[in-house]
Formats: sequence, structure tokens, C-alpha cells
Amino acid sequence: MAPLLWVVIAIAVVVVIALVAVGARKRRTAMLRGRFGPEYDRAVQNRDDRRAAEADLRGREKRRAQFDVKPLPEATRLRFAAEWRDVQENFVEEPAQATTAADALITRVMEARGYPMEDFEAQAELVSVDHPDTVENYRFAHAVGQRSQTEQVSTEDLREALLRYRSLFEELLRPEGNGAASAAGQTDESAAVASDGAGPADPDPDYDDQRVGRREG
Repeated sequence: MAPLLWVVIAIAVVVVIALVAVGARKRRTAMLRGRFGPEYDRAVQNRDDRRAAEADLRGREKRRAQFDVKPLPEATRLRFAAEWRDVQENFVEEPAQATTAADALITRVMEARGYPMEDFEAQAELVSVDHPDTVENYRFAHAVGQRSQTEQVSTEDLREALLRYRSLFEELLRPEGNGAASAAGQTDESAAVASDGAGPADPDPDYDDQRVGRREG
């Protein structure tokens, strides 16, 4: 076989390998972007390097796989839901304390489900694997709560933090596999565990606004 033909074959093999590698990388990127959603963009922005960001996200998946995170038993879920309602009701009189209590309650829920209790950012990274659409709400709310410990924070900021805490709380409490709404927004325990198969009632914005201290006018 002529030397030139060998060269052509070698070049073709290299091109094929490169195309396969590029295709595999694109598939990994698509899978990670689909899995993490907005958290993917955040990781890329923070790293300023797509490959490093994707390696970080894959590392989160591997760490998350080491832990057996399970749905809450029904009795525990209802107890936490009742505690959340107390937090919302206390917000009107003590917004800063209620926001701190919301953070502590979410930490307890995470612990009860099997997440390891590490530093906040490590917790957030693990939560991002299961709840990528709400983990940024968790970060925002936690940051507001931290600021409230050392400086004046407006009631509106605290209200926003509580609402963002609630978005993650609802996901953490949601029963697995049945598509039911969380118990956090329900007004009584029987509504939270209605067994007649009917869908959840529509949320009541006015009720929610009153519970977290919003007043119109």
C-alpha cells in the first residue's frame, strides 16, 4: 500500500476519533444542561470554563449518589408541614426570627431525608442535584437570613426570603411519585393527605400573602 494512502487513512482515523469525542462531549453537555437547568449556567459563569464547570457538576452527582435520600414518612411530613405553618404565622410579628426558623426547619427536613449536614454551600450543591430549579432560591434566602444577623434587613426582603425558602420546602416535603402538591400550603392536615384521589386545591395568593406579612395599600 502506498505511503500516501497510509497517511490518508491515518488522517481519516484521527478525524473520526475527533468527531466521536466532540459528539460525546456535546451529549454530556446536553445531559448536564437538561439535568441542572439554571444551575448549569450558574456553574459555568462561576468557573469561567465550561469543562471545569461540567466536571464540578458531575462531581456533585457522584457525591449525591453516595447518600440514600428518601421521602419522608407521612407522619413526619405532616409534622414538618405544621411547623412550617407556625413559621409563616409568626412572620407577621417577628419576621427576622421567622426567617431564621425557616432556615433551621429546612435543614432539619434535609437531615431527616438523609442529606449530610455539611457547610451551607456543600449542602446547596447536593440539593442542586435533586432540586436544580429551586436551589438558587435557597441560596438567596439563606444570604438574606445571614445578613439579618448583622445588619438591618427590610421586611420585604425577609418576606421574599421566606417565600423562596418555601419553594424548596415544598419540594422537599412532596411525596414521591404521586405528583401531589406539598402540605406546606395546605390549611389543615386532612387536606394535605386527601385520600380521595382528587387533585390539590388551587393555592390562595391572598392567604399566602397574609401569612407572610404582605399588606396591600
